[in-house]
Amino acid sequence: MNAIQYTVADLAERFELTFSGDGARVIHGVGTLAGAGPGQLSFLSNSRYAAQLAATRAGVVVLREENLAECPGAALVAEDPYVAYARIAALFERLPAAPAGIHPSAVVATGAQISASASIGPCCVIEDGAVIEDGAVLGPHCLIGEDCTVGAQSRLVSRVTLVTRVTLGKRVLVHSGAVIGSDGFGLAFDRDHWIKLPQLGGVRIGDDCEIGANTTIDRGAVDDTVLEEDVRLDNQIQIAHNVHVGAHTAMAGCAAVAGSAKIGRYCMIGGNAGVLGHLELTDRVTITAKSLVTHSIREPGEYSSGVPLQDNRQWRKNAARFKHLDEFARRLSALEKDRNNE
Repeated sequence: MNAIQYTVADLAERFELTFSGDGARVIHGVGTLAGAGPGQLSFLSNSRYAAQLAATRAGVVVLREENLAECPGAALVAEDPYVAYARIAALFERLPAAPAGIHPSAVVATGAQISASASIGPCCVIEDGAVIEDGAVLGPHCLIGEDCTVGAQSRLVSRVTLVTRVTLGKRVLVHSGAVIGSDGFGLAFDRDHWIKLPQLGGVRIGDDCEIGANTTIDRGAVDDTVLEEDVRLDNQIQIAHNVHVGAHTAMAGCAAVAGSAKIGRYCMIGGNAGVLGHLELTDRVTITAKSLVTHSIREPGEYSSGVPLQDNRQWRKNAARFKHLDEFARRLSALEKDRNNE
């Protein structure tokens, strides 16, 4: 039997939820409404899945009060079932224990400072001036460059590179392959060739941030690139030099933010969306997937750009007409002017 288990009543008390049904039922894991068994917990937060509730075999379902009557078994009632589920599911997550100490294969410069409670994995390289704070975990093949700091209780999963002048706050999670502090794309064109601008700033990442796999964050050209606390970046995101991202902002995979852009707090950037350089987004702005932000946004709200998916034949016709939009607008304006003059 799974060593991690809780009764429904235990979960209700722990997370300050009300429950209905068998409070003694033992829960040892989580699952979907369609796939969960009697020993698992599931949740309903999206009305599109309400039809699955009546047939679920889950031992307990986290749901809203309005869905309680349709639940065939035990239920935990929450104002926001998704948030409640996220907190409960964390109880069942198993992370391998990281032993304190430095693996024999790691290479550590004499000028590096490493807490005795930190865990340094196989084949890591820690360069001069680097600081690894209490309880930090470096997985295999991580590179911590000069003058970089890994904050207390932060975790670098594997193959993470902090190039230079990078500071991670506390409890930062960086997934495999991420590169932080790489050169920003700064170039000046001198008659017939490019001159590379030195990137003299660093990167500052606040507490409780998460950086996705193979994401890149460039260091600043002069000032630092900054992510405030609780910023969440998905996989394969590009954050260019001198970008400033406000606290609690989240970006989905393959989003890109060009140099010196400023993103506000509590923003959400959809997958493959782009923000052009030197623009500003105020707080609580949502940019939908594949949109391109070409001007600063001063008012909170949801913004989109691009052409929605449609039948190819229809799209080809519309694309052919697109280049005539200015002509059509001028003709319409002229017709309206003639009508007004009649």
